[in-house]
Order: sequence, then structure tokens, then C-alpha cells
Amino acid sequence: MASAALDGGGSRPLDVITIGRSSVDLYGQQIGSRLEDVTSFAKSVGGCPSNIAIGSARLGLRSAVITRVGDEQMGRFIREHMQREGVDERGIVTDAERLTALVLLSVQDDSTFPLIFYRENCADMALCEDDIDPGFIASSRSVLVSGTHFSKDNTFAAQKKAMRIARENGGKVILDIDYRPNLWGLAGHAAGEERYIASSAVSDKLKSVLPECDLIVGTEEEVLIASGESALPDALRTIRGCSDATIVLKRGPMGCIVYDGAIPEDLEDGVVGKGFPIEVYNVLGAGDAFMSGFLRGWLRGEDHATSATWANACGAFAVSRLLCSPEIPTWQELNTFLEEGSPHRALRKDESINHIHWATTRDAEIPLLMALAIDHRSQLTEIADALDVPHERIGQFKRLAVAAAARVAAGREGYGMLIDERFGRDAFFDAAKQNFSWIGRPVELPGSRPLRFEFSQDIGSQLQEWPKDHCIKALCFYHPDDDPVLKREQQEKLLSLYQAARKVGRELLIEIVAGKHGSLDDDTIARALEEIYALGIKPDWWKLEPQGSETAWARTETVVARHDPWCRGIVVLGLEAPIGELKETFRACAGIGAVRGFAVGRTIFADAARSWLAGQMTDDEAINDMASRFEALCSLWLECRNTNPDLL
Repeated sequence: MASAALDGGGSRPLDVITIGRSSVDLYGQQIGSRLEDVTSFAKSVGGCPSNIAIGSARLGLRSAVITRVGDEQMGRFIREHMQREGVDERGIVTDAERLTALVLLSVQDDSTFPLIFYRENCADMALCEDDIDPGFIASSRSVLVSGTHFSKDNTFAAQKKAMRIARENGGKVILDIDYRPNLWGLAGHAAGEERYIASSAVSDKLKSVLPECDLIVGTEEEVLIASGESALPDALRTIRGCSDATIVLKRGPMGCIVYDGAIPEDLEDGVVGKGFPIEVYNVLGAGDAFMSGFLRGWLRGEDHATSATWANACGAFAVSRLLCSPEIPTWQELNTFLEEGSPHRALRKDESINHIHWATTRDAEIPLLMALAIDHRSQLTEIADALDVPHERIGQFKRLAVAAAARVAAGREGYGMLIDERFGRDAFFDAAKQNFSWIGRPVELPGSRPLRFEFSQDIGSQLQEWPKDHCIKALCFYHPDDDPVLKREQQEKLLSLYQAARKVGRELLIEIVAGKHGSLDDDTIARALEEIYALGIKPDWWKLEPQGSETAWARTETVVARHDPWCRGIVVLGLEAPIGELKETFRACAGIGAVRGFAVGRTIFADAARSWLAGQMTDDEAINDMASRFEALCSLWLECRNTNPDLL
């Protein structure tokens, strides 16, 4: 049966507005531990309506959320994350008097998930009727209200107002029963995991809203509380007596059943959506992922069987992973799973699907990248040593390079920096204050062959301390004709780095320089990338040495496209080449869509470094010199690319 949710409103700006809880979830990262024993946490946006807004946006719906957050860092985190996920956040009210809600959670075993709600007088529970803008509600084809926000008079009134306005404007009303007993004051602080406590007061409140709903979704326990009954068949029939809505009964690993019209004698005679056989890792957030998938079908007019399949698949992803909203699949990921399946019961171990998830949930597209590379260490120490200048001065010079790049960027998108950890600590702080689209930092020991990491071979521990938006850069002197023993050692090092990068959630740029240790012909770089891809390594970026051959670039692009269509792209490095040579390279790759820009250093800063470290150039003169060269290189790149405007 096709959904009735498409009646009217197809041209409205929004598909769904969710209303209610919005919190910051802190998930214990030690799996199998009591919450008392957890020592570190992963942060994400949480709260049923917020998760659904994010999940439905990932699946291609135009979603928005109405909630309140505190006027503090956690509230800003929620707002900014909604923006990154494509959720309309105009309905988020900043509450200057209350704090954003927090939730602490852990996975103790496959059936025990302790959680503590920090929601005493929290911001989202102060939502009121004044926060409901009639015009905003009318701009959406549907509103989703949630059970918790019927627990207080002010939030009850706010949701009822939204429901009334939606119905008056031909919109649909969706109820996610979302029953948490202790959020209704029925259990203690330590009982956040409790899913069902019978309460006539709760049932009466929920029953009062059922007649105004077009879609009602809940687990067996939630259906019981919404009806006030003690047996499932009676509960479904009581709800049907109150409402003509489509009823969706969630059944965990058994999938779901959808009911239109009278409830059958045999409950299995509804539209059954079968579940997927997966390993249960964490059930928290599964219902929100389920709802996101069902809404994608229901609001797009799919039949219930299709909507249920999408919903169950989304739920399967959620229970197989740790977090809530971050684990909800994207539309591309969901389709891949439904078309190709997975050999893994634990979907979090499926590298192919995980790569699609990673690549399709990155913060922002970067179609153009012009980066000033100042991550050089050995080259600058050589200059300093020759001039008998303390190495501390190198760090000061790098701050000037950041100022030069920022002057050229002028807050525009498409500009970036490469800065090292050894000398660039203060430069990193400076760069963080600028609006750079990209910041990278190296991990390789300068000049090492075979590849070694600079500070510790335990690279994963080092990466944990990095800001999440800093991209890992690793330079590897790799030639496809290298000695097999050397090649294998370098491959193992790159693989360990790739695995660490994915584990800690950092993007990775691999820089390949082949020409210093062998011939460089039209297929050298393409062969090198083939070998690295064969290891299962899929970096977010490649950084490749200048090549004047269009054929070489075309072959390289073919390899990248075949192995990883989600790759962000290739940037060209400089190797201290004069601008004239770089112009030849830029022109050779002008027609290659995979080449997104450049990351050049010594061509820009070498002369200024020598003069400034020698005391022959002032700070302003050094900044001016580097800014002039960087701007000239950016202009050259854009000029070459303008010959193919469709690639910009």
C-alpha cells in the first residue's frame, strides 16, 4: 500500500520537522565496561528527535528540528553539527538560562547499556508555545512529535500547537512514542536504561494525542504505554480505536509490522518488514535510525514493505555500531547494503560499507584546495644551521607563513595550510583562528626510507590528541620498482597508518614521491597507487609530484576513480620547482577532474626563509614576499583551470 503522506504539500521547502529532545551524548569507549569503569568518551549529538532529523537528512529528506539548547559550548556544538548534517536549524532556540542536556552511556554487554540522563531543568524541556512559529510549521509536509515532550505542561502545549498548525495546513503528524520512564519521573537517575513502567498518567497523556496522528511508531513496550493496555493485541486495537493512523510496531531483530485499517486477529497479517541478521553491538539509537529509514519511504510515497525494509536496514546499521546519530547510514550507504549485502554480521567490520559511510559523512566538500605547505623540518633546520640560528626561530617563521596564507585567503573557501608538529605549534594556534578550508600536518620522519613516523611508531596514540579537522599527511618515497623487501615494509607502515586514521576518525593524505628513487614515466605513479589500493588503503587525498605529461595524469585519475570514487582528490606538490615548471604541470593536469589543487612550500617560502633567518628581512617583508608568491601561484592555478570551467 502506498503512503498517504504525500497528499498535498509536495512543493513545500521541508519534508519533516522533528520536535523535542536535543542533547550531547557521551559514549563510553571501553566496550564491556561498567559505566563506573569507563575512562574516555566519544561525543555526539543525541536525543530522539535530533537523531531522526540527522538520519532523515542523510537519507535525502529535507529535515529541520525544533528544540532548545544552552548558550554554551555544548549548545553551539549541536547547532553547528546540525548545519554540517544539512538539517535546518532555524527552529533551535538558544536558552540563556539553562544548560544543554547531557547523556552518559556505556555498552556493558550485548543486553546491558547503562545510561544517565543529565536533564534537570535542561534547555530542551523549556520548549514552549512561543517557540513554535506557525509559518515554519506550515513550510513542512510533516511534523514529528516525541513522547518525552508530552511529559511537561509547557512542552505538551508546544507540541500540540505544532500538531494543530500542521493539520490546518494539510501537513501530516508523526508520533514517535519514545518512552523513557525516568524522563517521566517514574524511575531513579540510575535507571536510564529502563524501558517500561506502567503508568495510567502517562497513558492518558499519550492517548489524548493519538487521534491527531497520521503515523504512530513504537516498540511493543511503547505501544502498551500509549494504549494503557497490558497485552499487545488489545493495545494495538485500543490505539486503532483512537486513531486512523498507520501504526508501525517495531520488533527489534524480528523487523516490524505495519498496520493500516483494522488490526487483524493474527498480528502477523500486517505488512511484515523482516529484520536483518546482524550482531547486536548497541541497541541505543536503533529506533531513531529505524524511524529515519521509514520516513524516507513514507514521505516519498513508497509502499509500506519498502519503507519497512529501509527502516529495518537502518536499524541494523545502528545496532551494529557504537554511537547514535553518527552511525545512521547515508542514502548511498543504505543502497549499497541493500543491493550487495554484507558478508559480516557485524556491519561495523565491513570495510567496504564503512568506507562509504566515512566518505559520505565527511564535514564538507572541498572541490578546490590551494595550500601553502610549511611543514618542512629538515630543509629549514639546514638553513638555520648554516646561518647559526637557533631552531626556535623556525617556529616564529612558520607563524609568518600562516599570516601570509591568511592574507591571500582572506576568509575565502579553497585555501589551506600544511604545518608540522615539531616547529609549528604556535602556527597551528594562529591557523585555527583563520577560515582555512583545510589544515594538514605530517607524521613521517623527514627523509625516512623506509617510512618511519617522527615521534612514535605508536601512531594511533599520537593521533588521538589531534583536532578532528586536522588531516594526517604522510610522505612516502615509494617507487613501484623498489626492492620487494623495502616495498613490503613501506606498505605495512602505510597500512598501519590508514587503519589508525580510520580508528580515530581523521582524514589521511598520502604523498607519493617516486622520481627521487627511479624513473618517472607515464605509468609510474599510476602503478604505485594501484599497489597501495591493493592493500585496502583508501586515503582521502593524494599528494603527487609534478608531472608534465597529460597522459600520466589521466592514467593516475583512472586508477583513483576505479578504486575509490569517494576520494576527495589529488593535490600537486612543488619539490621547490620554479613557477615556470609548475605552470607546465598545472596545464598538464588542467583537464583532470581528480586534481583539485596544490600544496606547495619551498617555491613560496624558501627565499623568505633564508633572508628572514639571516636577519636581512623584517616580519612584514617576509609576509609580503610569501603572500605575493602564494597569490601568484593561486592565480596561475585558477587561470589554468578556467580553461575547463566545468571542473572548478
